[in-house]
Amino acid sequence: MELAKKGDRTVAPTPLAGDASNRRYFRIELAGGPPHTLVLMQLAAPEAFKQSEEAVSGAAPPVTELPFVNILSHLAKADVPVPALYYYDQPAGLLYLEDVGDVNLAQACQDATSPDTPELYRHAVDLLVRLHLKATFPADPACLAFGRAFDVPLLMWEFDHFIEYGIEKRAGKALPEKDRHAIRSEMRKIAEAMATQPRVFTHRDYHSRNLMVQDGRLRVLDFQDALMGPATYDLASLLRDSYLSLEQDLIDELVLRYLEGRAKARAPLDRVMFQRLFDLTSIQRNLKAAGRFVYIGREKHNDRYLQYIPRTLGYVRRNLEHYRDLHPLRKLLAEHVAELQ
Repeated sequence: MELAKKGDRTVAPTPLAGDASNRRYFRIELAGGPPHTLVLMQLAAPEAFKQSEEAVSGAAPPVTELPFVNILSHLAKADVPVPALYYYDQPAGLLYLEDVGDVNLAQACQDATSPDTPELYRHAVDLLVRLHLKATFPADPACLAFGRAFDVPLLMWEFDHFIEYGIEKRAGKALPEKDRHAIRSEMRKIAEAMATQPRVFTHRDYHSRNLMVQDGRLRVLDFQDALMGPATYDLASLLRDSYLSLEQDLIDELVLRYLEGRAKARAPLDRVMFQRLFDLTSIQRNLKAAGRFVYIGREKHNDRYLQYIPRTLGYVRRNLEHYRDLHPLRKLLAEHVAELQ
């Protein structure tokens, strides 16, 4: 990318490491200031808003605005710490954003080995309580997230994504139809349990690499696929993270902290029911993630996420073992997935 000008301030873009999407990122050093730097997001195409990287529910309304801009505006109004958008050059597909630094939660925690890990995660859980409540109430029909939801078809699409990539493409062979039907029948029970829960604004990818730590404050990224879903989804993304492993005692503490935060905000949830749903959601979320890692490797020729599959499926195995009524699903999956045996 060549040097660009914004007003009379010459800028020099430096490429930044991106995620698994088709977007590209650059840091720009400004000749004046403040700000002294900003981040340039380059979309894959100027009208990239017409199709999301993630599947959405069948009832989702047509998208006529860039989801990143739409969701960012809503979260900013809800006092959720997201980067400021300085300028959106829609014809060029370029967004000039506040620079929130290079240190994400995983790095700040040194992959959960730092003594600061518990306190940083407590902050992340407190922020999640705020996001779930302030971004959910009152509902805003202008926000895209309120027009799409984790319904049974979407949750089953994600389960099927795992079957296709986490089992079939990974093994290089198709599942027998009898096995596919049996596995999907058990998965559907989980999808139905999740879909019948009260819904909150759901980030959809709330984990250690999408939370930046800057000057002791957390900042939220990668929120453009937000939708309505069970409160357990974002918490499962955070605490059963593919990219690092938290101690079970800390996970238990943080689940309770989320529930206490909800209770203080006069939006209490039943602890026993929530814990079971948290584990069910973790199974669905982690299976989807494992399938996604294979998909990225096969379809985008990016193998760097394959290393996280064993940890991700390890969470699934432990949760399937914990509940007797989930043993049939574990037995079915174990015939085709070595990590679940």
